[in-house]
Amino acid sequence: MSAYKNIINKFKNKNILVVGDLILDQHIRGHVSRISPEAPVPIVLQEGAPSYAPGGAANVANNLRTLGAQVALVGRIGDDREGEVFLNELRKRKISTRAVILDQKMPTILKTRVVAQHQQVLRVDREKVDQCSSGLITKILSFIHNNINVFDAIIISDYGKGMITAPLLQDVCDLAKRKKKIIAVDPKDDHFGYYREVTVITPNKKETENAIRNLLITQPDWRELSLNMDRLLTQEDVIKAGEQLLKFLRLESLVITLGEHGMCLFEDGKKPVHIHTRAKEVFDVTGAGDTVISVFTLSLATGASKLQSADLANYAASVVVGKMGTATVTRDELLEAIREEKTEHT
Repeated sequence: MSAYKNIINKFKNKNILVVGDLILDQHIRGHVSRISPEAPVPIVLQEGAPSYAPGGAANVANNLRTLGAQVALVGRIGDDREGEVFLNELRKRKISTRAVILDQKMPTILKTRVVAQHQQVLRVDREKVDQCSSGLITKILSFIHNNINVFDAIIISDYGKGMITAPLLQDVCDLAKRKKKIIAVDPKDDHFGYYREVTVITPNKKETENAIRNLLITQPDWRELSLNMDRLLTQEDVIKAGEQLLKFLRLESLVITLGEHGMCLFEDGKKPVHIHTRAKEVFDVTGAGDTVISVFTLSLATGASKLQSADLANYAASVVVGKMGTATVTRDELLEAIREEKTEHT
């Protein structure tokens, strides 16, 4: 307990750079009392005004900020009303907006979730997926190169919306290696070939399965390995897949999140470690992956081991899945989750 408390107390001294796809999350809440006469769908009677929260890579930044770290967020939004709302939500949370770039050709990505009786009944997405222009990439890389020395770690939050490209990631990774910075990636399954030699990637099981399927199609050297299945049905399947991905991508570490089964940590030169879930109740898994990579990276930045970092990330995930909507975890909530677990086992 004392070791974890020391790690968590150091969060406030860290400065993390987050690069990725920026999304505005909108939540409309209400209740359902009848089915529509027009179609077999529920009628949701809205209660109050919609609420907004930073989503995508911005939720990673929000998790880091809630834990006390300093954060710089790099990404693009549209020059529209939703973009203004997005920037206001960042300012409320004291997240720097100086590297959030307006893209005149793209709308701000908006995810609208309709929630009734604590259940999500509908999600509506508005987005245009297109790769960043060379001009935007130049601006982004200029900011990162000019400011890299102040950051303790870099998180790449890849939602596959066009922000993260192979040339951008290659440049950022090369810079991070030269500067000896931690680089963590929350991956998109069809981009796994981009993520070689980073500190850690944190896919869930489905993303891992999809990545294997994609690598079997696109990477001839992957097909030479002994892994040829794309369904991870057992713990042995997960371990074999993790070991092969670790080797193929030349990673320092890999964390595969397994939902109600916890997570599995793979480290170069060490045996895999399965960390069982500590979640007591699961209301909403929205953004849980953002919490995992935030806490794992922030813990590593304090000097914690990868096993300690994964364990802390697991505790943090157990807190956020017990909340509705795009949620974060505070330092006090994280400490309380650890304290409760230790008390139950004494």
